[in-house]
Amino acid sequence: MPSLDFADRVAIVTGAGSGIGRAVARALADAGAQVLGVGRRRLALESTAAGSDRIAPHAADITAPGAAQEIVTAAVERWGRLDVVVNNAGATRLLPLAEITPADLGLLWDLNVTAPSLLAQAALPHLRRTRGSIVNVSSTYGHRPIAGAGHYAASKAAVEHLTRSWAVELAPDGIRVNCLAPGPTESEALAAAGLSGDVIERVKADEARRIPLGRRGDPAEVAAWILRLAEPATTWLTGQVLTMDGGLELV
Repeated sequence: MPSLDFADRVAIVTGAGSGIGRAVARALADAGAQVLGVGRRRLALESTAAGSDRIAPHAADITAPGAAQEIVTAAVERWGRLDVVVNNAGATRLLPLAEITPADLGLLWDLNVTAPSLLAQAALPHLRRTRGSIVNVSSTYGHRPIAGAGHYAASKAAVEHLTRSWAVELAPDGIRVNCLAPGPTESEALAAAGLSGDVIERVKADEARRIPLGRRGDPAEVAAWILRLAEPATTWLTGQVLTMDGGLELV
């Protein structure tokens, strides 16, 4: 395959303060892109950008009213164009059916489905000009069941179906839309879900035992394929969901 080349390209990466988002922002910068790294925690974003003059930290709550347009405007005003949107930010929530509340469901859907949709919408005029691409980040649980977190899985299933639908809708504009569905990957997601340290370690050990390749994923591994989906040289691939989970979906 050709080497990754994002020279003179501009990308927005949400959830860039840690995990997969941090790895994607750094990999894009290493490949020559200018990157607007978006997240709620400025210090975490500054850590992502440390040592790179190609990553600009941009603290924002992507679920806030008007945030999508503000984020896109920040990128375009800074660099004059927009080529790639990586919708990586999201939340993992353990919500058994007996315990759900309207507020919980609203927060989960706002972050995992509504905010990425509004960001893609705000980016459209610029992506049309550059014939750019959108990469959504789903989960292996976007297409397999998980007890106790069905609404999280449903939100990721929505992301995968939006990917396919947008790919058809935006193909006449030359905009490609694809999705990366990672399995359990090292990140802060479990802690952010409110689990204690002991529970997190048990969950990680259980996941590693169930994954055929015997381990959880590394953010850099996932980032490499997000870049492959987004890169300008990948000209004839759209509407695809690539599962990267060490074989978990097979068992």
